[in-house]
Amino acid sequence: MEVRWSIFLIILGSALVTFIPRVLPIAILSRVELPDWAMRWLNYVPIAVMAALVGQELITPNGKLEPLQNNLELIAALPTFIIAIVTRSLLGTVLAGIVSIMVLRFVF
Repeated sequence: MEVRWSIFLIILGSALVTFIPRVLPIAILSRVELPDWAMRWLNYVPIAVMAALVGQELITPNGKLEPLQNNLELIAALPTFIIAIVTRSLLGTVLAGIVSIMVLRFVF
């Protein structure tokens, strides 16, 4: 098997491009003491990213805005959201979402 240096360099460059943005902030921030307000602010970043990803898929499921009666995912998200708030259980929330979408797809 022949090694093509151009492909090898592309793979190595891709690895560096994905590795450096992940490791560099950890290496720098592990030596710096952040203020309390910054730590509180950083605690909301994962929640905001997840909400943006899920919200985009719920509102525009196929890349375009769907009417509410055709958007089964958004309708299934409502009972799932209520279960998540009431129980605060990840397993219960996932099961509620799965059951909700199954029932809606079976009925409609």
